[in-house]
Amino acid sequence: MNSSPKVAAVIGAGSIGVAFAIVFARAGWQVRLQDPDAQRLQLAREEIASRCAELRRYGLLAETPQALLGRVELWGDLESAVADASLVQECAPERLDLKIELFHALDRLAPATAILASSSSALPASSFAAHLPGRARCLVAHPGNPPYLLPVIEIVPAPFTDPQQVESALALYSEAGLTPVRLNKEIEGFVFNRLQGALLREAYCLVRDGVSTVADIDKVVSQGLGLRWAFMGPFETVDLNTRGGIGSHALKMGPAYERMGAERGQHDPWTPDLVATVEAQRRALVPLEEWENRVAWRDRALMERASDRLKREPQ
Repeated sequence: MNSSPKVAAVIGAGSIGVAFAIVFARAGWQVRLQDPDAQRLQLAREEIASRCAELRRYGLLAETPQALLGRVELWGDLESAVADASLVQECAPERLDLKIELFHALDRLAPATAILASSSSALPASSFAAHLPGRARCLVAHPGNPPYLLPVIEIVPAPFTDPQQVESALALYSEAGLTPVRLNKEIEGFVFNRLQGALLREAYCLVRDGVSTVADIDKVVSQGLGLRWAFMGPFETVDLNTRGGIGSHALKMGPAYERMGAERGQHDPWTPDLVATVEAQRRALVPLEEWENRVAWRDRALMERASDRLKREPQ
């Protein structure tokens, strides 16, 4: 049985490339961090050492930063960096022309068995890999930033991506300690940035319209919405906010949200069929008879975080 560590080639030594190098090296993989800029590579090594020291300080790294760094190699040559790689994680700037050029090279140089994944924040794989001979192994793997602290990663196959390659990618990222979420179809911005973008658009409008200030809007999120979002998402949040669950919430609050959307020029009402679909998925996760217990779980989680904040405040 082959017990040798997996090899991850991380292409681009910017902030996301450095973060992915930490993720894969912390999982015990050999990492080849590639960038054509020699100075950037040296800075990346210093950044990895500094961030690993902080992870160690908070008990999030089981070994010394030096031990982790021992699994990270710096490469200027692309062909050498991708040799024998199980996974190629492209972390170049968000420019379509650059990704097209880079994926042409990666498809030619990387082993035929390697998955070619882009860290793209908005561009789908079909926009830069559609005409490649090896397009069936290309997909987007969009992380939260930084992925060594935010484990979610969106796996976004193109229509031409081989389903088996998608399954392999899900397994590899799980093995690396991440939490992969597979999208059912391509869409610009994926889920992460569409949700983030919706909040940002409204925040900008509230400042523009003189409703609130930048500082106070940030307080509403950091001291309100964000405290719940730290451990549950928007559907669970409203499901637990209203007795009777998310169906009851939609009945009571749906018209108000429809008016707010229309005010911004977006008319996307929660139709009965859509609400039924969402409610069925929530009830499959938490049956209504467990609703009270789940509310108590939410409150305990908030109490725990409030207690932690008090402990950290200067006395």
